[in-house]
Amino acid sequence: MPRFLLLYGVLYAGFGVQSPYLPALLQGRGLRPEAIGLVLAAGTAVRLAAGPVAGRLADRYDRPKLIFALCAVAAALLGLGYVAVQGLLPLLAVGLVQAAALAPLAPLCDTLALAAAAPGQNGPGFHYGWVRGAGSAAFILGSLASGQAIGRFGNAVIVWFAAPLLAAAAAATPLAPRLERAPSRPAAATVERGGVAALVRLEPFRRAVLVAALILGSHAMHDGFAVIRWEAAGIGPGTAGMLWSEGVMGEVVVFLLLGRPLLDRLGPAGAATLSAAAGILRWGVMAETASLPAMAVVEPLHGLTFALLHLALMQVFAETVPPRLAATALTLYGTLGIGAATAVLTLLSGPLYADFGAYGFWAMAALCALALPLARGLPAA
Repeated sequence: MPRFLLLYGVLYAGFGVQSPYLPALLQGRGLRPEAIGLVLAAGTAVRLAAGPVAGRLADRYDRPKLIFALCAVAAALLGLGYVAVQGLLPLLAVGLVQAAALAPLAPLCDTLALAAAAPGQNGPGFHYGWVRGAGSAAFILGSLASGQAIGRFGNAVIVWFAAPLLAAAAAATPLAPRLERAPSRPAAATVERGGVAALVRLEPFRRAVLVAALILGSHAMHDGFAVIRWEAAGIGPGTAGMLWSEGVMGEVVVFLLLGRPLLDRLGPAGAATLSAAAGILRWGVMAETASLPAMAVVEPLHGLTFALLHLALMQVFAETVPPRLAATALTLYGTLGIGAATAVLTLLSGPLYADFGAYGFWAMAALCALALPLARGLPAA
């Protein structure tokens, strides 16, 4: 587990220093809200192809560590393009190529960690939420550091923070133990022989991906325009970083402390239903106000709208997906499932924010309401 704590720490610190402030960086380089939405949505769209391809290669050749390391190095180098170019088309090109490299990193990291966490022939295992929570804590530290540095050096500083951290993730990959995969369960053997098509035909897998697309996809407007909205309301970059980090702190609490008890009590179906209800509340409040006290109250709900749902769906996948399709399943979940919805919703969030301002968050609340009946149909335990 200490090796995975290091790997998750540097990887998610790299995510944290850049992702919250990338929209503001694009705005500072002359892009309007519609163009920012286009760049972010196009980057998400390219993940739809890059993530599953990388996952399938990792499964087919049994080389998840090598694919991860190559993608991390590429993402580190390509991100430097944000400070080398200006204008919509050059920035769009940089966003596309870096997104392709970033797409497989989190799913492949989860593939390695879930194999190590599972009890069995490899040892007693450990709670996956612990290492994932460590990643969220590193995200917080990264976003706090960027928020403070932006106030002194400008938005471009996020690029110079992200590149060495992503490179460090590649360097830490060989330290992660290489574990033998457990044999497939009899019920999953047919799916494994059938490949990706049979995986997609699994009803629990399809339902889980659809629930994720609705609830996690509803974060698109927050990820694209929350910092811009806060700054327009007079909330400075340092405070915005603290608000964003408060949301990720909610992740840490759920991953480390609350997630396992909630899952044991509610099961995946109940946990996903709670996540959808929290999303309705969170986006409804953001649609009506940007006051600092209100934001301080609702940002920790990210622990329910993201972390609890993620843990619930990881349990569904662990119980229904054959081990030798694990990387493929997680990249489909992370890119084709969530990514397809996020790409469309990010693209729509630009015009929504331009035309309706913060009231566009009500559309995100409606998506969580649609997820409620689907979440109830997930496996109960």
